[in-house]
Amino acid sequence: MRPLSNETAEQRLQIRDDLMAAVLLIGFAFLINRGIEIKGLYMDDLYLWSCYGEQSFMEYVFPMGSTRFRFLYYLAAWLELALVGTHINWIVPINILLNGLLAFYLYYLGRRLAGRSLPGFLAGILFLLSRMSYYQIGQMYGLMETMALWMAVGILWCLYRYLNDKKEKIWYFHWACWLYLGICFVHERYMALLPLFYLVLGLRRRFELRKWLWPAVAFAVVQVVRFFTIGTLSPAGTGGTQVADTFSVFAAIKYALSQVAYIFGINAGPEHLNGIAWGDVPFRIKLLVYGADAVLLAFVCGFLAVVIRDKERRGRCLSNAALFLTFIALCIGSSSVTVRVEMRWVYVSYAAALLFLAYICGVLAPPARQAEEPFMPFKRFGLGDGARREKKTVSMQQAGDSAEANFRAQHSPAPVSRKEKRGGTAVLCCAGFLLYLLLMLPAEVFFRGHYGNLYLWPNQSRYNSLAEETYERYGDDIFGKTIYILGNSYEMSDFTAETFFKVYDPKRKAEGTQVKHIEGIEEFGLVTDQMLILREDPEHDGFQDITRFVRDLKLDVEYGLYDDGWLDEEGSFTVLCGQSGKVAFTFMYPGVLSGGEETEIQVNGEPYVTIPVTESVYYAEIPGEAGERLDIQIRNNFYMQNAQEQRGEKRLSVLVEIASD
Repeated sequence: MRPLSNETAEQRLQIRDDLMAAVLLIGFAFLINRGIEIKGLYMDDLYLWSCYGEQSFMEYVFPMGSTRFRFLYYLAAWLELALVGTHINWIVPINILLNGLLAFYLYYLGRRLAGRSLPGFLAGILFLLSRMSYYQIGQMYGLMETMALWMAVGILWCLYRYLNDKKEKIWYFHWACWLYLGICFVHERYMALLPLFYLVLGLRRRFELRKWLWPAVAFAVVQVVRFFTIGTLSPAGTGGTQVADTFSVFAAIKYALSQVAYIFGINAGPEHLNGIAWGDVPFRIKLLVYGADAVLLAFVCGFLAVVIRDKERRGRCLSNAALFLTFIALCIGSSSVTVRVEMRWVYVSYAAALLFLAYICGVLAPPARQAEEPFMPFKRFGLGDGARREKKTVSMQQAGDSAEANFRAQHSPAPVSRKEKRGGTAVLCCAGFLLYLLLMLPAEVFFRGHYGNLYLWPNQSRYNSLAEETYERYGDDIFGKTIYILGNSYEMSDFTAETFFKVYDPKRKAEGTQVKHIEGIEEFGLVTDQMLILREDPEHDGFQDITRFVRDLKLDVEYGLYDDGWLDEEGSFTVLCGQSGKVAFTFMYPGVLSGGEETEIQVNGEPYVTIPVTESVYYAEIPGEAGERLDIQIRNNFYMQNAQEQRGEKRLSVLVEIASD
């Protein structure tokens, strides 16, 4: 058996480390996002599903005449919805898994940039830990942000490789152009990355027309497609606005500065957009953030020191810094032109900042393979300058001045090798990166604890509760029922009321299911099996199922009457009159009448009517006032012959249906 080469052994160790990092990152993703769930859809997510449920594949993926044309995202969303089906609760685990894989992608890139695994792994942990992930995890539309982030970072990485590759592999540049073309059909905001391509070409001093045309052609294709599909070139803003109508230079500068603050851990916006305003953050949390920023400042100072001292690496370091910073600036600029700044838009800039930090680690402590002498292919065979220097060193040691040389060798301090210096700097860089993580960990956990203040969180909690109190409790039996909701402080739209329960029907119809908002229980009669009564619970952003309570309130049985409608020979109950005040009875005797059967009804202790039973189905009606409670006793002088069960002291007699509208 041939022994493994050092290179093969190192590769296997690296694969093992990568697999371990993937498992740890995905595990941490599920740990940090525990408690986030989607059980019911609303707003944009529900509208996205309704299009999926009511449109053909081509109409859904290629929406002509819409305000946005994101066919690549719509294709991915169609596949996700086809996979999920009626299991809406699968959406969050899928989002977490994708975000964990995205963190592993950042780990891989960070490891390549830093030349070591630890900075890359810490970058992945910080990415997952960030409060900015709330949308990617907690909304079905989070898939769009995940796709866009992956493709944007892919563009950055391809351009970085093209900029730094000695052989100038043009296919890195081509891949970046293809990713740019694709990302514009995931989210049009990233059209702003176009100048990044020309920055890289300028830094490489490549002015061939063919290379400069590639990104321009991609941009032109995007604009042509957008024009023919949505009828305009102006990108749509957030909240149904248009960028052309709402853009303000002053506001854009303000929003850009707030995004920079977000990257450095400072909540620079209102609490409905970030959970808690910076002015309300406790001092101890602010102190942690300021300490983390001080660590970042130390990294930046070290990087600038290298740029100033090391002339050989100065140009490359400045070029790469320009690439990272321009990418971040373009992402920030594209997110600053609308009417507000949401943390989810800063997530891609934060990811790029983490990669830049990993790159700085690689600059401060370059790995051994980067710090060696220039590549010499004949060195391993004992030829070339390296071999000659080795022989020369040996001959000098053998022929040296023995007395003085030995004395100096014994009493002079050992010189510090470049490898030892590099190792010490690497330890400091990893320690600094780890310190930054330890400082931001409690801060990010604190910020995550205020997700409930985000504008979308209360509504998501409410519709999760609606799903729990209806479909989770009753399953498919919910279909065909009329769902009465006491109160409408949540301002549920007609669209939500009509569409919400279709999500859980494999046929996407939920036929017969209705949602009605009422002010009081007097607006309907007795509770039947085709009704469900809920009340809003604003204190907990949820709903409560009060069907049983209202059923008993409307019809309080003392004895002899059962839920399936059977009445014993004697029964006593209280009925709450509805708006009409009338209480109607429909009796059905499923046996054979022999003659002389009677049903006696008493109201509030007084005889009301005695009904001779001459037919299998017979009726009675008791007048009353709206909201009045009537104590009713019924006595039958007959019972069901050959009944196989007896539930009370008396025997089963007749089936009765009571209505009080």
